[in-house]
Amino acid sequence: MNAVIVAARRTPIGTTGKSLRSVPADRLAAAALTATAADAALATVDDVILGNVMGPGGNTARVAALSAGFGENVPGLTVDRQCASGLEAINLAATQVVAGRGHAYLAGGVESPSTAPWRAERPRMPGLPPKFYERAPFAPAEYGDPDMGPAADALAAAAGISRQRQDEYAATSHARAVAAQETGSFDREIVPVAGCARDDRPRRGFGVGRLSRLPAAFGPHGTATAGNSCGVNDGAAVVAVVSEMWRMANWLPGLRIVDWQTAAVDPRRPGFGPVPAIQTLVKRNGLTLDDIETIEFNEAFAGQVLACLDALDLSPQRVCPDGGAIALGHPWGASGAVLVVRLFSQLIDRPGAYGLAAIASGGGLGVATLVQSVGQ
Repeated sequence: MNAVIVAARRTPIGTTGKSLRSVPADRLAAAALTATAADAALATVDDVILGNVMGPGGNTARVAALSAGFGENVPGLTVDRQCASGLEAINLAATQVVAGRGHAYLAGGVESPSTAPWRAERPRMPGLPPKFYERAPFAPAEYGDPDMGPAADALAAAAGISRQRQDEYAATSHARAVAAQETGSFDREIVPVAGCARDDRPRRGFGVGRLSRLPAAFGPHGTATAGNSCGVNDGAAVVAVVSEMWRMANWLPGLRIVDWQTAAVDPRRPGFGPVPAIQTLVKRNGLTLDDIETIEFNEAFAGQVLACLDALDLSPQRVCPDGGAIALGHPWGASGAVLVVRLFSQLIDRPGAYGLAAIASGGGLGVATLVQSVGQ
């Protein structure tokens, strides 16, 4: 049984502390859930599956489903595969459909760093203060467990990616996103939240000259900067994943989820994970990257993206045609789902076209999902 995406919506992507600063994760997700369910005319769903990384903890998907006004009989499952969580949630929904466990799921992800709780280690001795920390380990200490920024610098250096190329890539991402905002390319996928209907981050005039003046962000010899890296962002994205039987009964076009793949690499080079995931996925389906019309690749760091694209022999011009996370933002648990929402907007009116979403995550993981547009 095939799984098909028949609706896809996202909130605006807000910069932490700005437009969505007062909206908790469950309410962000609820807005996207409600809009997606309405677009697909879903009377009920078998489950709500959402990715989330930094909190508030617990089963955010269940809380969001209740916040959205779904019936008490609709369960929820929260997934944490770090930055790949939202895409993995969609893949899990597809797995349920293919296995015949249900006919309709809402899946995606949400992140709200603006409202996420602080994290603190319990003191080892009575009377000592707690120690605050930003993230859980990505790998055991013996691996070094680098933060994503220094790891991106190391990957770019190993792949020979210059600062100039990174800044050029970032400038293109912003220019594309600004153009997409102006032409209304995002309008039909965004559900307004808290009076906000536009992404915060895209910047007009963010050219190479301006980007080249920014200092290295993660060390004096690094090439990643605040300008050629993603931001820290709030946002949610959700898609409706249904069975082919349900889709045909309701006469809806959609994106068939053809296949998906998760791969793992050296956790000290976490940004490289999408490369083997994409290679395996494309080969298994008898395709080449030339057969895929639209590619959405999460832009955590320009150097990391370019290292992956070079390894895949893929031109940067072919990915993220309306800009990516460097311009739009990277709400960690939602970002993989944002990629799929973008594919839906771009491919839904182009039956037969293939699309690919790919994202890296902490710990050296990469997730890739292949879709194909199908008409009514």
